[in-house]
Amino acid sequence: MSTFPADDGTELAYHVLGDGPPLICLPGGPMQASAYLGDLGGLATHRRLHLLDLRGTGHSAVPEDPASYRCDRLVDDVEALRRHLGLARVDLLAHSGGANLAVLYAARHPERVGRLALITPSVFAVGVAVTADMRRAAARRRHAEPWFPEAYAALEAVLSGRATDDAWRAMAPFAYGRWDERARAHQAAEDGQRNAEAAALYGGAGAFDPAATRAALARFARPVLVLAGEADLNSPAPALAEFAALFPAAEFVVQEGAAHLPWLDDAARFVAVTAAFLR
Repeated sequence: MSTFPADDGTELAYHVLGDGPPLICLPGGPMQASAYLGDLGGLATHRRLHLLDLRGTGHSAVPEDPASYRCDRLVDDVEALRRHLGLARVDLLAHSGGANLAVLYAARHPERVGRLALITPSVFAVGVAVTADMRRAAARRRHAEPWFPEAYAALEAVLSGRATDDAWRAMAPFAYGRWDERARAHQAAEDGQRNAEAAALYGGAGAFDPAATRAALARFARPVLVLAGEADLNSPAPALAEFAALFPAAEFVVQEGAAHLPWLDDAARFVAVTAAFLR
């Protein structure tokens, strides 16, 4: 583990894995410790991963000002890491909620980004609509699974505004392409690794300006990968196709059999696609 100071003095941590050109990796959650990313299915054999623990998560310090958890303010932390690493330009990989931060960084510092890989990204920052029917369609791909009836009933409860902790737990299998022992262990390891206070503030008022971000991304000419999971109901493929279309030079890939964590569902396929893009 290594550390560096944010502009406000908060001590931030990042974890380095692998060899090759540096790749800054932004976790989702939002505000989940980066440990759940692991080595991204073996991507660390192609790139040197710098896995950032966002402020208040993992090994990073809790800031004095909780308002600094807001996504647009976290852009300064990514820029501080770039300066700390001494890089004129960085390649960025972001998963899920971390993609909001990545696109805000690209919009504010386009000259600092080499390649941008968005893995099953959240779309809040750009205002793309994810409909209930998109989520249902992705979920129904799993109809033959033994856990499906309970999980689908929980999904309907969430979509109808009757979300409970039990419903969210029952939906956990949808995040994985295979709900096996490895997936269960991964899910269990994530418990307690998310900063709930920070997550509640991450997308607070003023964090996102979708129209301005869309306009900036329309001018962002660097290569972009948008990778969707075929069965991902969190970030459904139709919404991500619309997201990819916002960029002038985006490659849109749907990974078959994958859900929200594609490096766990088929590591070989994920690494082949992502490493080829990052080259």
